[in-house]
Amino acid sequence: MIDLHRAHSFLFVPGHRPERFDKAMQSGAGAVILDLEDAVAAADKAAARRAIADWLSPARPVLLRINGFNDCGHEQDLAVANTPGVAGIIVSKAESPDQLAEVSLRCPGIPLLPLIESARGLAHCEAMAGHSGVAALVFGAIDFCLDVGVLDEDALDSVRLRLAIASRVGGLARPIDSVTTEFRDAAPVHAAAARARALGFGGKLCIHPAQVAVVNAAFRPSTELIEWARRVLAAEAASAGAATALDGQMLDLPVFEAARRLLADAGQ
Repeated sequence: MIDLHRAHSFLFVPGHRPERFDKAMQSGAGAVILDLEDAVAAADKAAARRAIADWLSPARPVLLRINGFNDCGHEQDLAVANTPGVAGIIVSKAESPDQLAEVSLRCPGIPLLPLIESARGLAHCEAMAGHSGVAALVFGAIDFCLDVGVLDEDALDSVRLRLAIASRVGGLARPIDSVTTEFRDAAPVHAAAARARALGFGGKLCIHPAQVAVVNAAFRPSTELIEWARRVLAAEAASAGAATALDGQMLDLPVFEAARRLLADAGQ
């Protein structure tokens, strides 16, 4: 099982590179994604399907990214997705709940993670979040910018917030943010992950093992925040749940709940 409520880093591995599969499982990533879509050239997709099917095992659950509905190989990908060991399917270029219903019909019982990569996908994100087979929404910012013509990364804050709200209303795990293409410099990766966390996201896609620890750290509450949360809950206990004050600030039920969530995020 992969706990999407706890996982923060989601590491892509090209499906035609089976020598990397075991290494990825040891990377510290919250989840490994075996990729049949963008990371695999058309000429290598058949070999990638065979490599993934041969390697998959219930003892090492992973996510599988399949090609979009209009892409070559979508049907063959669905056959691989039914192999034991696939703990979730990332549905590329998802744009409607009808598409998700089709995948659920072909792969019953496997959680779906629709990848929002277009204006049409965003327009239907609430409906997709309400589909019974969906476990989390994923944002594909690069393809989204290409589709919509967005040139300014800051303009995507409203998109991320909408996905976070749709996820909350749909009762899903918090959404998963797009990749950061830089992997040698940790600073932009950490900054992007921290920004996504501030906008209600619970994790981030990674394209290189070097990004995993950086992303995990960005989504993990700091020592200072953990100590603050403990003090808030101690104040709550002392006031028997009534509104109280701490360090000159008023505390009440929403603040108590925020402290509890923060400690839960920290595994405490």
